[in-house]
Amino acid sequence: MLLLHGWPQHWYLWRDVIPLVAPHVRLIAPDFRGFGWSDAPRDGYRKDQLKRDILTLLDELEVDEFSIAGHDWGGYVGFLLALEHPQRVRSFLALNVIPPWPARDRKTALDAWRLAYMPLLAIPGLGRRIGRAVARRGLSDSGLDPSAVDAFAGRLGRVTEPLYRSFLGELPGIFRGRYSAEHLRTPTRLVFGVRDPVLTTRAAKDAAAQTDSIELELVADAGHFVVDEKPELVADRLLAMLP
Repeated sequence: MLLLHGWPQHWYLWRDVIPLVAPHVRLIAPDFRGFGWSDAPRDGYRKDQLKRDILTLLDELEVDEFSIAGHDWGGYVGFLLALEHPQRVRSFLALNVIPPWPARDRKTALDAWRLAYMPLLAIPGLGRRIGRAVARRGLSDSGLDPSAVDAFAGRLGRVTEPLYRSFLGELPGIFRGRYSAEHLRTPTRLVFGVRDPVLTTRAAKDAAAQTDSIELELVADAGHFVVDEKPELVADRLLAMLP
């Protein structure tokens, strides 16, 4: 089972989930390039490159088929793996992420203002400083203890700027329909904390309604960092994915 973190975190996101799941299945929890303890090259932060990094790792470990749990950008990369390599992905638990296909509900366009922070995080030299401040605020507001906040924000290097700058370049292809819900064949559960300040429940519902492969679960008393806030729930959903 592959555990993929998002921004601004690293493998330690899964600290409370791993002890509950590890007795039952082999877990692989890598850091994406530029995150945590991984090298931080100047480029290579497009999400399809992060996907290739993961596939290369799994090939080196001689892992052919696997399940995925992915939060935030880890969930986004998880969707790319499920869409493009369905023969390898058995099942997928997506956590507070919106799939990479366009919305059908035009009302979701009204929520675009919530993404206004992304260009700021992409500014060279400035984005990393803004990113650290945003990371600390968001993690603290989600109830993480100070030591956990420091564990994440303290390892957040220069990855923020290229990560978000590359995504801004990816957006036109997404809007043109590069990815389609009809191509998702992997059984997927989308667990979504409804108190997410950026991603909306309306967008999650719209995305899930486009395919029978997604089962949407709304968590009323959780926000964006649902893994940190509800580790027992996440572990339970992971165990339910096992054959």
